[in-house]
Amino acid sequence: MIRIAVVDDDAESVSQLKEYLLRYQNERNELFHILTFSDGDEIVENYKAEYDIILLDIEMRFMDGMTAAQHIREKDPEVIIIFITNMAQYAIKGYTVHATDYVLKPVSYFSFSQRLDKVIGRMNRNVKKFMAVNIKGGTVKLYLTDICYVESLGHRLIFHTLTGEYVTFGAMKDAQEKLRNSNFFRCSKGYLLNLEHVEGVQDGCVLMKGARLPVSRTKKKEFMEELTNYLGGTL
Repeated sequence: MIRIAVVDDDAESVSQLKEYLLRYQNERNELFHILTFSDGDEIVENYKAEYDIILLDIEMRFMDGMTAAQHIREKDPEVIIIFITNMAQYAIKGYTVHATDYVLKPVSYFSFSQRLDKVIGRMNRNVKKFMAVNIKGGTVKLYLTDICYVESLGHRLIFHTLTGEYVTFGAMKDAQEKLRNSNFFRCSKGYLLNLEHVEGVQDGCVLMKGARLPVSRTKKKEFMEELTNYLGGTL
């Protein structure tokens, strides 16, 4: 399922874009989940990195699309942004917020469908699994391949990733369930590690990204079997 947000303060434009999306969905055998917002400030408020595509009008009453895109990019560097505008010179500035494309009003279905073909084709070529993690001040999208390991401290979970550390409240068993079948192994009560980032095993500890993570005695045999199977499948 592709999650799409439509942000436009013109009700007729929103209705037309939804009509185009439903038509495209039927013609291309895609599955869309469509949410609509009537102004930039609506999508920015409590924004969560849960959309695949945002169709964003540039000229809106309270918060223009360019400003909204800047706020969105602070929390979500991956979402595809397509500007919908009647002024090409505004759309050209989209490179500052890494916009993928723009569509000029009045929007024709042919032009719109071509843009969707391009971005959905790119999405299908670069499918990466991710999980949304609630952190202080919002939500962050973490790609599973970027997570090195998860650490449990009391009622907090610390996601150690290639780009930094993210702290959330939760139980390790919940994180373990979400990461099941994704090459993660719980080597002890306090650590859930990504086999992809294991650099070595030494003195009963796993070496990864400068850290030494202890492997519990009861998990040692199972861990070595899992690691061997993983490495055998990646060589």
